[in-house]
Amino acid sequence: MTSLTGVAPADRSDLGYRTNLRPEVFALLPQLKSGLRTLEVGCGEGAFCQHFAKGSEMWGIEPDPVAAEVAGRSMHRVFANTFDAVSDQLPLGYFDLVICNDVIEHMTDHEGFLRDIQKHMAPDAMLVASIPNVRFIDNLFNLVVLGDWHYQQSGILDRTHMRFFTFRSTRRCFEDAGFTLKRFEGINKISFSLRGLRNNALHLFRLGLIILSAGKARDIDFLQIGVVAVPRPA
Repeated sequence: MTSLTGVAPADRSDLGYRTNLRPEVFALLPQLKSGLRTLEVGCGEGAFCQHFAKGSEMWGIEPDPVAAEVAGRSMHRVFANTFDAVSDQLPLGYFDLVICNDVIEHMTDHEGFLRDIQKHMAPDAMLVASIPNVRFIDNLFNLVVLGDWHYQQSGILDRTHMRFFTFRSTRRCFEDAGFTLKRFEGINKISFSLRGLRNNALHLFRLGLIILSAGKARDIDFLQIGVVAVPRPA
């Protein structure tokens, strides 16, 4: 069973996790019809639902009760709990769109979640997700060059993350769980100044990896992985 026990606690609301509009994730989706029935797992304060036209039916799941209460003001129904705890209260074959913005990495059994969520999805439904890329160049530089793996309050090594993903492992997880990938790409590309010794070293390290891999290591440029997937027909 899936758990969100590692999700960021309520006292970290200043990090912006619960109020981020995430336009780069919404941009992954095709033109959406009106009146969608949408479920956002880890909805925070419900900011993402602002992208959807009036008439869309927005449901949310959010373990932090304070954020869930805020989300409930703009969404149709919000469960202040984990997915596991409320999955049996969700209608079967109902949702046209499932949203997982930086939430799958907080699950102790993400594979179980990816299988279980499909029974709540309507025919032709989509799942959109953003997932941190542990091969992001800044993280890779710290690990390979500096020999450091330091958990932090936010980012790829957020201390509440339960799982870590690369592009390859993310693709495998979705496909093994029975999804077909419609879009699969990097989002939030690296942008850094070349001023300073560390940034120059980081830039040279990045170029070296890309050259040695004959260009195949360009996934290191992206902080997150964007996924749009649909369940494969049985």
